[in-house]
Amino acid sequence: MMYWDGNMGAWGYILMVVSFILFWGAIIAAIVVFARSMSGSNRRDGGGGHGTGSAEQLLAERFARGEIDETEYSARLAALRRARGA
Repeated sequence: MMYWDGNMGAWGYILMVVSFILFWGAIIAAIVVFARSMSGSNRRDGGGGHGTGSAEQLLAERFARGEIDETEYSARLAALRRARGA
């Protein structure tokens, strides 16, 4: 029979605290990564993405994917440029 009084010693407590911090750090990092991946924001434009250059780029991408035809692309591009000039 083993006689152990339940005392882990200093190293046991240090290991327990370090593992606790690593465990919760990994959980928080996983939540942050998941939230960023699900946010749906496009970070390719480098900024907030609210400038007219990014709107024109988005319109061009939609035209390239075939979501809109040439007449709709031309009309929307003209409207964007008119709004930028106003």
